[in-house]
Amino acid sequence: MRAIVIKQPGGPEELQIETRPDPEPTPGHVLIEVKAFGVNQAEVYFRKGVWGDVAEITGIECVGTVKADPDGRFQPGEKVIAIVGGLGRSLNGSYAELVNAPTSNVASVKTDLSWTDLAALPESYATAWTALLGILNLQPGQTVLIRGATSALGQAAVNIAAHAGAHVIATTRRDARLGPLRALGAREAVLEHPNLSSEIRTNHPEGLDCTLDIVGTATVLDSAAALKRAGHVCVVGFLGGGGPLELDPVFQLRSGRALSAFASAISTGTAEFPLSEIPFQTIVDRAAEGLYQAKPACVFAFSEIQEAHRLLESTEAGGKIVVAVAT
Repeated sequence: MRAIVIKQPGGPEELQIETRPDPEPTPGHVLIEVKAFGVNQAEVYFRKGVWGDVAEITGIECVGTVKADPDGRFQPGEKVIAIVGGLGRSLNGSYAELVNAPTSNVASVKTDLSWTDLAALPESYATAWTALLGILNLQPGQTVLIRGATSALGQAAVNIAAHAGAHVIATTRRDARLGPLRALGAREAVLEHPNLSSEIRTNHPEGLDCTLDIVGTATVLDSAAALKRAGHVCVVGFLGGGGPLELDPVFQLRSGRALSAFASAISTGTAEFPLSEIPFQTIVDRAAEGLYQAKPACVFAFSEIQEAHRLLESTEAGGKIVVAVAT
């Protein structure tokens, strides 16, 4: 099979297409013929070596058809999605024509969406759904702040929260993206800045119900400052860079506010966060009906993987980057 391998830690030029043996069907795994895959920030960190030793073949998600399932849960030819579960980290990942994905992290879907449109959904929508509805318990009529809303994950969150009947406040670093965020379903679109909570409280003096923070440790304390009593902020990304959070909870966190995190790459598909909690068929159907504006921002050919990574790192994509595997 053709596979995109990390030759050594470094820039996009270290992603090279090479031939590797086809993986063999393995119990506990589903052998998938990959049709397309999304490109994610995690794969940039894998490529750079920031997260230590990783698999030679990177990639944390894909869509495709089942080639074999030794356990008999999925049938050959069945359309499936696969996300995380060690893909790209401890297991060879989805940047290939074939991948062995853990059965716990594979879900079947029925759809007429193109492979590239389908590939824009799995990881971003799974993460947003779990964080918003499973952790923050977002309810109709509540107000949610989504920081980093023009990222692929952020746009998925705006779609899900707006459709759920929430009042969505979405942030971006660029004036030109304020209008598109409102068109996506945000009731308010505002420019990102370090003291955003002060602006939020001017317009919402009682505070917000919850915040989904995709920027990360650089903004999470300010996100918590925008909350009302019993409000909850969940960190799901690190667009502003990684690094630890130094926190004195008594003096830096208002009393009665909750702070949590969701690490999809580690948790999705585990006993605590099983894939069965994510209604992938509903998500796919809503995207097909246009209820979620979820088409990929850019589509690249398999041979253009270096260009795809360069665009992701430039932050100019404005949404999900997808790679088509089929020639």
